[in-house]
Amino acid sequence: MPPAANSLTTIPRWLILMGLLTALGPLAIDMYLPAFPAIVAGLATTQGQVERTLAGYLLGLALAQLFYGPMADRYGRKPPLMFGLAIYTVAALGCCLSANIDQLTFWRVAQAFGGAAGIVIPRAVIRDNFDTRDASKALSILMLVMGVTPILAPLLGGQVLLFGNWRGIFAIMAASSGALFIAVALTMRETLSPERVVPLRLSTIRKNYIALMRHKQFLCYSLAGGMGSAGMFAYIAGSPRVFIDILGVDPKFFGLLFGVNAAALIIAAQISARLLSRHTPETLLRTAQITLVIMTLAGLALTLAGAITLPLLMLCLIGFMASQGFVNPNAAALALSEQGNRLGVASALMGTLQMLCGAAAGLAVSAWQSPTPLPLTAILALCACASWLFGRIALKAA
Repeated sequence: MPPAANSLTTIPRWLILMGLLTALGPLAIDMYLPAFPAIVAGLATTQGQVERTLAGYLLGLALAQLFYGPMADRYGRKPPLMFGLAIYTVAALGCCLSANIDQLTFWRVAQAFGGAAGIVIPRAVIRDNFDTRDASKALSILMLVMGVTPILAPLLGGQVLLFGNWRGIFAIMAASSGALFIAVALTMRETLSPERVVPLRLSTIRKNYIALMRHKQFLCYSLAGGMGSAGMFAYIAGSPRVFIDILGVDPKFFGLLFGVNAAALIIAAQISARLLSRHTPETLLRTAQITLVIMTLAGLALTLAGAITLPLLMLCLIGFMASQGFVNPNAAALALSEQGNRLGVASALMGTLQMLCGAAAGLAVSAWQSPTPLPLTAILALCACASWLFGRIALKAA
């Protein structure tokens, strides 16, 4: 990995590696979803018990990030990353060999603890190498990976089930993380400079986290991106019921609609990266959040008026996802822009806040039962307005 660079003109190989590492978390979330019925049958358990393995993974992923932040600021980026990949690999093998649902749940939580390293450390590495503008570009490239993985992972999991059983899915996860462990060991160079090392003391860790929670600009930019991400979690949780049960979409076409919205996110993130050559991250964030609010409020108004149709809902969702393609990378880069001496801790806290926001929104849309798309459109609008509000506070504090 090269030393810190001043600009991003081409995509370096180390950034591709960071993108692959970032994909580990979503891969472990989405790849085994098609295998839920097979796991129920194979482990003689219930659907609810299997779903709780996903909840345990998400909770572990949110909280484990707080561990890797201080580790990355004290021991550098590479050792904690290799530690996390080793845990992920062993835990994936544990999932593969689980004999009952309790073992599977335990190993899924352990897998989350390892996978959190792939969320925290790549962001810190990017900020080690780039200034705020180019960090936004690099994070937009990571958005491409984050957008593609949820689409491809369930398809890959489904293909594995055609030729094997659900244990093969976790075997592939283990092989993938093992390969990345080797790639990191052989190609990654440390990017944390010695003068920025932070002592690993409980008082220092507590001080840094408290200081970040009191840092208005960091906290509000993190929540601006977090509430936007929360809307995406709400969409993921609520879209199957809205499309299939309420709007009558044939299940075989659901993946197509899901893919169109994901494509909007991916394309917009890449457009954002290109526009950063002429515009500041603050300008792009401000404009995107306005669009975010307009599209979600339009969806809510149409739902309340009883005029929502599949084409109109898709138009609103595409607008929301495209806007989020601008909001997420720019908000993240701006949140980390002033955290040079505690990038690991800052990246960890930002990831935890965003994951918790997403989990809360997903639970809310799942718990709100309605014969209309109102739960989805209302929570999307709420998340968008909250994202806009936090973004305005952060921009004013700059």
